[in-house]
Amino acid sequence: MTRILVVEDDASIRLGLEDTLKAKGYTVTAVTRGDVGLAEATETPPDLIVLDIMLPDMDGFEVCRRLKAAPALRDIPVIILSARGAELDRVRGLELGADDYVTKPFSLMELLARVSAVLRRSGRGEGAAPDHMTFGNVVINFKSQTATKDGQALELPSRGYAILKALATRPGDVVSRQDLMNEAWGYDKYPNTRTVDNHIVKLRKALEDEPDSPTYLRTVHGAGYRFAPDE
Repeated sequence: MTRILVVEDDASIRLGLEDTLKAKGYTVTAVTRGDVGLAEATETPPDLIVLDIMLPDMDGFEVCRRLKAAPALRDIPVIILSARGAELDRVRGLELGADDYVTKPFSLMELLARVSAVLRRSGRGEGAAPDHMTFGNVVINFKSQTATKDGQALELPSRGYAILKALATRPGDVVSRQDLMNEAWGYDKYPNTRTVDNHIVKLRKALEDEPDSPTYLRTVHGAGYRFAPDE
């Protein structure tokens, strides 16, 4: 079962996160101090850490820095929570290695969506994206960001791999443009929907035998896109 460590000293927020995450089936450990969070992560590494910035002993930036400096912990994804929405704070958190940055106040449904997206991107938890995908005469390796078609190497942009990973996580399901933007660009770096459409067009040209009549990367008009690996 997917384990989430919450490091948050505000009791109402902490309890709300605990109840909401547990209701979604996650195993949750919640602590109120940065040093306790570091000790807990070291003793029983979680699949994801939700980390507040304003803590009573050390700020969340320092906790994040120490997590990312520890070889055994650096790959654990981190979502930072902060009442400070200044761009410099967001940039600092992301530069320290955080995977997402959520500004208070936030809705618990939004937080759940971000948790799910980060877990998928990191290959942890249920619904995690595979390390590779194969369809038709195409092979995609997400770890090495390499792709081949008929054994010939393809040049795909990194954002293209992120879009394919989001689609591969839910084969056969419709994935909205909004979800693709969230997972391939991040919540704070929205492109417009035309940018998503342009990336899909480029992926079709590279991957499909007949880009104008795609077999695998299907458009669902008014809803989004669907990856159809068996068609």
